[in-house]
Amino acid sequence: MDKALRDRLASGIAQLGLDVSDEQIAALLRYRDMLERWNKAYNLTAIRDPMEMVVRHLLDSLAIAPHLHGHHFVDVGTGPGLPGIPVSIVKPETRWWLLDSNGKKTRFLFQVKSQLGLSNIDIVESRVETWQPGREFDGVVTRAFADIARTCDQCRHLLASDARLYAMKSQLVGTELSELGDNFELEENIELSVPGLGESRWLTVLGLSPHRG
Repeated sequence: MDKALRDRLASGIAQLGLDVSDEQIAALLRYRDMLERWNKAYNLTAIRDPMEMVVRHLLDSLAIAPHLHGHHFVDVGTGPGLPGIPVSIVKPETRWWLLDSNGKKTRFLFQVKSQLGLSNIDIVESRVETWQPGREFDGVVTRAFADIARTCDQCRHLLASDARLYAMKSQLVGTELSELGDNFELEENIELSVPGLGESRWLTVLGLSPHRG
């Protein structure tokens, strides 16, 4: 099974066009192993099958990596570290703040950071609307977090003037975008192709409107 998981991951990474070392692939698989072990007690994810974890967690997260711009990102509602942990492993030049209000999940994240030696991540236990980091970020990333209008409202204070909000979605969010306020404007909707996943995936990229109030 270990070889099958590694082969599926390596093949998927190649399909995504990412330049990833053997050491980074090993780190991704160690993260998956930890997620599976901790899941038994902490219920971190509904996905239990090891191969599904590779596709639905690792490759699904990594599919956004080529589309991110900047170096400082906050992963809002990160849960067990998705997509922040996988992307931080393959893009060590970036820095990530992993934000979640669930103490069980943040305890897991601290363990991942320690065991994998991920010096480019910080873990924050807080609700996004009450978190005051004292800085802005190049990008805010969300995955299965909330509708677009609520996401923009709660994350606005985290964004630098030229930053982007990246919302990972399972379908095209045309209806949600119609409720977008004046502070944000749509830059692009990117249809993602997640290797091994026969389902729709989209990345909605929003920027701050130059005409915002």
